[in-house]
Amino acid sequence: MKTVVVGLSGGVDSSVAAYLLKEQGYNVIGLFMKNWHDDSVTISNDCPWLDDSNDAMLVAEKLNIPFQTVDLSEEYKDKIVDYMFKEYKNGRTPNPDILCNREIKFDVFLKIALSLGADYVATGHYCRKGTVEGSSSPAIYKLLSGADSNKDQSYFLCQLSQAQLSKTLFPIGELTKPEVRAIATKLDLVTADKKDSQGLCFIGKVRLPDFLQQQLQPKEGQIIEIPDSFEDYKTTQPTFESKQEELVFRARKIKYSTSDGVAVGTHQGAHYFTKGQRKGLAVGGTVEPLFVIDTDVVDNIIYTGQGKNHPGLYRSVLLVQPSEVHWVRTDLAIEIGQSLQVMARIRYRQNLESASLYATTEGLYVAFESPQSAITEGQFVAWYLEDELVGSGVIS
Repeated sequence: MKTVVVGLSGGVDSSVAAYLLKEQGYNVIGLFMKNWHDDSVTISNDCPWLDDSNDAMLVAEKLNIPFQTVDLSEEYKDKIVDYMFKEYKNGRTPNPDILCNREIKFDVFLKIALSLGADYVATGHYCRKGTVEGSSSPAIYKLLSGADSNKDQSYFLCQLSQAQLSKTLFPIGELTKPEVRAIATKLDLVTADKKDSQGLCFIGKVRLPDFLQQQLQPKEGQIIEIPDSFEDYKTTQPTFESKQEELVFRARKIKYSTSDGVAVGTHQGAHYFTKGQRKGLAVGGTVEPLFVIDTDVVDNIIYTGQGKNHPGLYRSVLLVQPSEVHWVRTDLAIEIGQSLQVMARIRYRQNLESASLYATTEGLYVAFESPQSAITEGQFVAWYLEDELVGSGVIS
């Protein structure tokens, strides 16, 4: 009998995942990961770890499976929290959920599970795993979108490797959320009607400024509004001598200065803000809402523009540095000088957009057919072939 360690998070998805695996004949062990101790920045009553741990334990009792809690807070601080502080300090916006999956759930947690004699680990992610037909030993695994398009979470797993996929099961990937809840209700699980957790992976919903102020101190700076008539937005379409030259031009980031716009307010730290952000600016009197179009953490300035269609928000090409390019399907990786037509997204829940990948010595360019709003440094771009996520990278 194969043994599976399930990451019981205290939510309905992992609860049903454990049940389904037991029904399939696996020897199931429930493991709750405690990754955070500081409740001072967590919004009250929203996903506190203690409640989650208790719910996970009650589910394990109901399903009659072994259960234990492991404290991974030290690893989480080192691999996720410290990285977040560093990225925000440098004016980038990290994605802790993707990092948590790569560094904690499918690395530290996976190693613990294997040390317990497990053959696999399993989670409650809405995605599927497939195998490339005809692939010899070792098999080539595919990371597929979840059957429920409204809940597909493949994006959050975009940094997984073949080795990690080989040891992973996604029991609810073929189900929809309503079907999962119906199973939990039928079983009378305590998590059946529990709301989906939001916020940082295993921490919960936090006040981001409060969280960042643990290391990044408030510092007043200017909010500058850039008009949509800004000269650089009117750049005449140049003639490109090569595709490389065109990619470099379209991926360029406009550099703003305070003289390019007008001061409309103040803020308490440019590192607390990210591109595309609307809330938290506290500036009134504009015809349309202000959106962050760029941040300068060196001079502590936020540049904004009026309206969600402001040209400063849009770009059609982004670059992934060579060291940040990751292929889930290493057999499909393109070499320098090659290109590949894909579908891609730059954030969770974004519709997949038609794009082309271009491998160059500078890195991998991702060129979208349509301009994308708020392409943000530090976030991840993931690319797909039909319903299979084949690769990803950190936006530079």
